[in-house]
Amino acid sequence: MRAASLMLVSALAAASGALAQPAPALKPPLAGVGFLVGDWASDNGKVADTGGTSKGTSHVTVAADGWMLLRQDRNQLFDAKGKPAGGFSQTMLIYPEGGTLRGDYGDGEGHVIHYVSAQVTPGKAVTFTGAVTPGQPTFRLAYVLTAAGDLAVDFGMSPPGGGPLRPIASGLLKKVR
Repeated sequence: MRAASLMLVSALAAASGALAQPAPALKPPLAGVGFLVGDWASDNGKVADTGGTSKGTSHVTVAADGWMLLRQDRNQLFDAKGKPAGGFSQTMLIYPEGGTLRGDYGDGEGHVIHYVSAQVTPGKAVTFTGAVTPGQPTFRLAYVLTAAGDLAVDFGMSPPGGGPLRPIASGLLKKVR
């Protein structure tokens, strides 16, 4: 019985070692946005529409053998007086396609955004731009790595038919891990 127990423990240790392998390296089309990978937290977000604030976490991992990044967030919202005003989760898959980076975003409130292009400053910044669809707003999401190693985030939209970009939310994420 002792031998069987030792074999089981050895098999479990070998299996857990296989599962704990390091994440694969990013493939070349994603290398310029590798600065996004990690665990991030913020408690100073600004919500333009309500005058309120937000706090939350963002977890960005390498996925699909280095061909994609997966961003998973959880946000809590506060009204202009600092009282809790709800929260939501959001997910974004970032991947190369057609010579650019794309992103597909969805959240716990039922919103979906298809980012069809990205401008990348390797290792420093990326700005995603949403599809232009008649009668629909166009979204923009920008990440900029600051000199202090924080990640500035700005999210905005242009009204249907064009027009100036209107801020929706902004904040500064600090790397936790």
